[in-house]
Amino acid sequence: MTTQELLRRAKAAKAAMALADTDTKNRALLAMAGALEEAREAILAANALDLEAARGTVSPVMLDRLALSPERVAGMAEGVRQVAALPDPAGAVLSRRERPDGLVIERTAVPMGVIAIIYESRPNVTSDAAALALKAGSACVLRCGKEAHRSAAAVTDALRAGLVRAGLPRDALGLVEDTTRRSANELMCAAGLVDLLIPRGGAGLIRACVENARVPVIETGTGICHIYVDRDADLDMALDIVENAKCSRPSVCNAAEVCLVDRAAAAAFLPRLKERLTRDRSAAGKPPVELRLDPEAARLIEGAPAGPEDFDTEFLDYILAVRTVDGAEEAMAHIAAHSTGHSDCIVTENADTARAFLARVDSAAVYWNASTRFTDGGEFGLGCEMGISTQKLHARGPMGLEELCCCKYIIRGTGQVR
Repeated sequence: MTTQELLRRAKAAKAAMALADTDTKNRALLAMAGALEEAREAILAANALDLEAARGTVSPVMLDRLALSPERVAGMAEGVRQVAALPDPAGAVLSRRERPDGLVIERTAVPMGVIAIIYESRPNVTSDAAALALKAGSACVLRCGKEAHRSAAAVTDALRAGLVRAGLPRDALGLVEDTTRRSANELMCAAGLVDLLIPRGGAGLIRACVENARVPVIETGTGICHIYVDRDADLDMALDIVENAKCSRPSVCNAAEVCLVDRAAAAAFLPRLKERLTRDRSAAGKPPVELRLDPEAARLIEGAPAGPEDFDTEFLDYILAVRTVDGAEEAMAHIAAHSTGHSDCIVTENADTARAFLARVDSAAVYWNASTRFTDGGEFGLGCEMGISTQKLHARGPMGLEELCCCKYIIRGTGQVR
């Protein structure tokens, strides 16, 4: 099926999704979750083919993003069930006012229509994105990277079977067959067919969508995320936070890429950071972190010299750029110059310093004494997420169900004229 035909079918199905009541959508989601579990072996077999084709062409951490397991498939199904349990945003009255002339004006949440998502090599995005879009009352068109296409196709087949069981149109969910740039460009230019385009992936993909799309786009999360270790930090806490933010899953957008260390704490902290992220991890059989150091940090510990580009790079790997700064003011100035507006953190016991950081750092999520890895729809209590928006119009931060609706005004009168 061509991309244009897929889009036309999604447009034809969007009215049925917009009119579906909450019970129907929830039945569909529960059926979709069950279908994922029933199709587990087929999904894993497809994923094994994707992994075999990708080995030797992508890094080990990117292979981890691509890989599915029985536990991850079960997690995908549970994510769909969590979306079913969330309140339905469509039809909610966001505000209501009665005018002196008797007009009653309600601002009401309504479905977007057809939501297209372009994503790369994470098969779990297939079920997350579909569940959220469908619960929000929209049709959904997915376009994944070639590395994950077999996996995404197996997942989509299962999800569509669940939709049909609940009496909703199969064409409300589609997967683009073409994985070349042409199909991405078709989605970007599908005015009249796509109501909202959401890119999830690297900086190049997001930039291409923002610069070239003729349909509305939400810019999502290239994540150059910072951890600033203040002079008043609890250094044990700081080590735990930095290791978690960098190493728990380095291939995702909320992983830390830069550690800024107050000069007053550097001599005490940096040798411990080196020990924790390199020798301790190697001794435990874990991948060590390559530290790329500014000149001052390099005088205190060993590591690779940092180039200017290292503080503007989303590594998505076991690499961490480290810079010493002269206190919180210089840390905030560095973040203002280099952050992508995703997630940034301060580790400090000084409440005044923390409040200044939280107020002045202009990112979608700003943390005090907690890992940036919490920037996630599930961790924020939103169920799964469509992505992390780093823009300021319409949606910012993790995009859950509410962010996948727009609004319209409904006005009730008794014959008023102006």
